[in-house]
Amino acid sequence: MTAIPGRPATRRRPLTLPQAASDGGAAEAARSNLQRAEAEYKSQLDALKAAAGQANADALSAAAAAASTSGRLPADGAAAGPDAGLRARLEAAVQAMQAGLVERDTEVRLLLLAALSGEHILYIGPPGTAKSELGRRLSRLCKGTYFERLLTRFSVPEELFGPLSMRALEEDKYWRQTTGYLPDATVAFVDEIFKANSAILNTLLTLLNERLFDNGATRVPVPLLCLVGASNELPESEELDALYDRFLLRRQVSQVSQAGLLEMLSNGGGRKQALALRSPGTALESSDEDTTFFLTDDDFQNTRERALDAVEVPPSVLQLIADLRSYLQDKCEPPVYVSDRRLVKAVALMQVAAYTSGRGRLAEYDCLLLRHVLWQRPDEAERIYDWLLSNLASNDGMAQMQYLLNGMFGRACKAIGNPAALDSLAGEVGDLRRALTDKLSGIYATMNEGFPAVLGNLWLGQDEAQAVASALLPKLEKTRKEVGDLLFEVATLEVALQSNASALDLAQLLPQRWHAFLR
Repeated sequence: MTAIPGRPATRRRPLTLPQAASDGGAAEAARSNLQRAEAEYKSQLDALKAAAGQANADALSAAAAAASTSGRLPADGAAAGPDAGLRARLEAAVQAMQAGLVERDTEVRLLLLAALSGEHILYIGPPGTAKSELGRRLSRLCKGTYFERLLTRFSVPEELFGPLSMRALEEDKYWRQTTGYLPDATVAFVDEIFKANSAILNTLLTLLNERLFDNGATRVPVPLLCLVGASNELPESEELDALYDRFLLRRQVSQVSQAGLLEMLSNGGGRKQALALRSPGTALESSDEDTTFFLTDDDFQNTRERALDAVEVPPSVLQLIADLRSYLQDKCEPPVYVSDRRLVKAVALMQVAAYTSGRGRLAEYDCLLLRHVLWQRPDEAERIYDWLLSNLASNDGMAQMQYLLNGMFGRACKAIGNPAALDSLAGEVGDLRRALTDKLSGIYATMNEGFPAVLGNLWLGQDEAQAVASALLPKLEKTRKEVGDLLFEVATLEVALQSNASALDLAQLLPQRWHAFLR
């Protein structure tokens, strides 16, 4: 028989009841023997229960021990994560971009993540909510050329891409002077971007998606790192759908709250902090050359590729993403369309987020970023958020494990008297116990370390991360109890099999499973 580690397998002597006496003179002796047999059986059953309790305690201890070491980085640093310098620069960049701004924590982090991922971001909201200021601050951080333009329905391509060269026209060449315009920019901010007309759209789409600009007969690469689009409204025509889809990250920007307004109006000292990031074009003084405030070209050009190579995407995360798209497209009314391209880019974005947070493996909690990626209308972001919270702390796989345990219990009842079958079954029950122990270990690690994948995520705002952790904690506690209860039943069945328990023993030890077996 397979034994629980540290405890030898035991064979319990089968209980034999005395034959009933046929004459009245032996009735008292028979009754006495029966009482002794019942006492012996009760003692043996109590021993089984004690052994099962000890086995469960051992499993819980193993889960707690595994949780204390899980998720830790190697002592010499995060081999799969970035160097400590990049993490420090990113944290400094976030703080610098937030300086003097109120309630723009999430907007700042998403913008920086978009730039590191080589993606574009769209802010939707009323004027005067610091949308253009964020773009200026990003260009200051990366020391790049900045371009800004407000579009109208009457805007012409020259406003974005530069005027035609008169000298080139004299030589029968169609060539634009792009210096100082969008094809020359590292960071760009285009307000009212959905006012773009068909004369602008095709060129803009190629520039955003492929980082190429058709200048005359020549297709030239552009240095564009990130384009920040802004609009007061959503696109109204189908011809703008392709442009809308180019913005992987989308964020609705609202006015500051009442409490935030008081802070903003009273924060006179914040002006000094805001001056740390002046408008582009201002000459740097020698004292300003603090490289901790700036990200290098290597950071922006290579972080994404390094993340794609270093960060593993587990099947559980992929399944969660697939389930989310199915929910949005099949169960929401109206359906929320999510393109294949957007999903592929979303996974790459999450890999960058995990890599820059010092992890070599995606966690399901990284999917919280999808609330800023998958919506078509702003109100859908809350649906995505609620669905993710509901599924991140769900008892995933518990129904299957319950089904497995019911099947194993039924097989145990039928295999009594067949040592080979019981030995094989004990091995399967042990595998289930180990799977539950691993699951419980993961729950312990998350709860004991305070949701490190949430609170330690560089790309979730502090208020957002705290809200997520508070929402998930009671759900995770419920899942922990369900896993612990099932683990106790599995440990009990394993001990019973190792002790050569009878059908009566199984019925006494696991009455609910026995009732399910009889049905």
